[in-house]
Amino acid sequence: MTDHNLIIILGATASGKTKLAVTLANDLDGEIISADSRQIFKQMDLGTGKDLAEYQIGDKSIPYHLINILEPGERYHVDAFKNDFFDAFESITKRGRIPILCGGTGMYIHSLLQNQPYTAVPANEDLRNNLEPLSKEELIVKLHSECTNIDKFDLSSKKRLIRAIEIVAFLKHNSIEVPERPILKPIIFGLKNQIEVTRAKIIDRLEKRLSDGMIQEVEQLLDNGVSAETLIFYGLEYKFIVNYLGGNLNFDELKLKLGIAICQYAKRQNTFFRKMEKDGVIINWLDASENLNLLKHEIIEKVLD
Repeated sequence: MTDHNLIIILGATASGKTKLAVTLANDLDGEIISADSRQIFKQMDLGTGKDLAEYQIGDKSIPYHLINILEPGERYHVDAFKNDFFDAFESITKRGRIPILCGGTGMYIHSLLQNQPYTAVPANEDLRNNLEPLSKEELIVKLHSECTNIDKFDLSSKKRLIRAIEIVAFLKHNSIEVPERPILKPIIFGLKNQIEVTRAKIIDRLEKRLSDGMIQEVEQLLDNGVSAETLIFYGLEYKFIVNYLGGNLNFDELKLKLGIAICQYAKRQNTFFRKMEKDGVIINWLDASENLNLLKHEIIEKVLD
């Protein structure tokens, strides 16, 4: 891997990323760094799809990083991920092993590949609350009044406009220190399935997680003092199960609506990966339906080419 110092395996939910990354790590003496925005939380296993058993190959445990590092109820953000990623990356490479970044949170992965210093700007909840009632057009006018060069910002949604105003407000009184970090030379592989295959895998996996106790996991988190509002913030599984436990959905509605929502989420993930490609990120796409060993050998040949 003289030309590369990082392997990235990305793909939508239920594409088989973890199993492929672990198999690859086993052959290449690698370690996994998770790029999942929710698997960082302890006690949130089924709802986040950790599948920790997949990190075991025979009697060998494949080391992983950025999983189970925070207590449930805590918040995490892109800049914290970048800091934690580079800590893990340097630790792995210093030991002469190969880091393999694996996950489906495109925003996290993209933040490593692009120069995005603004991820260090903290959230300003008071400002966000004041801006939320404004329309998109009003937000654009406000941003124009605060900043002479708005072309550097993404103006495609209210959320991004509010973030742009938040950044401008922060930079009026603060500066951003960009830490010195290793230069990444990644080779990126993406797993893609046919839409109907993705849907079938999502529904099958949802059935299994429900039968394995995903609802009970959410009940335990609530009993442990994690608020319903916080759990809803953590994503679809928690949002829908909280509504089910609150009596707003019956069990059949939970399965149907959650399954549809996860399929829609997978579609949004693939849309984000296409955006990454438009931004110049080269992704080597693989057919996720192929045999696992065949996929592994395709990657190894490309990495060693």
